[in-house]
Amino acid sequence: MRDLSLHLMDLAQNSLTAGATAIDIRFVKEQGQLLSMVVADNGCGMDGETLQKALSPFGTSRITRKIGLGIPLTREHCLMSGGRFDIKSAPGQGTVVEAGFDLNHLDCPPTGDIAQTLLLLITANPEAPEWRIRFTRDGDSHQLDTRQVKNALSGISLNAPEVITWLDDTLKDLVKGFFEGVEA
Repeated sequence: MRDLSLHLMDLAQNSLTAGATAIDIRFVKEQGQLLSMVVADNGCGMDGETLQKALSPFGTSRITRKIGLGIPLTREHCLMSGGRFDIKSAPGQGTVVEAGFDLNHLDCPPTGDIAQTLLLLITANPEAPEWRIRFTRDGDSHQLDTRQVKNALSGISLNAPEVITWLDDTLKDLVKGFFEGVEA
């Protein structure tokens, strides 16, 4: 995976595959140039054995191929960039993945197009799950919650053209405001 947006796509896709009805994506800029990306879901979760397989490139729950590189590559990029990686999961309780990156580190992947990745995730899954996307920097937090958007739309789909345009603009503004002045 070439950039952080692809790591985000993979982690969110794992949540969708796990049957999550709610996915919380958080970006937090910490001291210096530390970026924390968290994907938390209420999907089926994993027991200890399955979690260990998920951390190994030679273990996957998929039947279409025998290896799964998404989580191991995310962990490796975190550690190579001077960051941290943590995953917690329990059957029936969902999964939380926290990927930390030092944006100043030579080995930190570029951010990629996070706004477009988020837009694709939402519009490709307009009914479910519910998405809560939050950006926090310097104690200032901004979010987009699809439950609130759906309530305001009164039955108009999230993938209606005019809604997609609004979501696109909103997500671009959130990402731009969050990464403004950040070397990435």
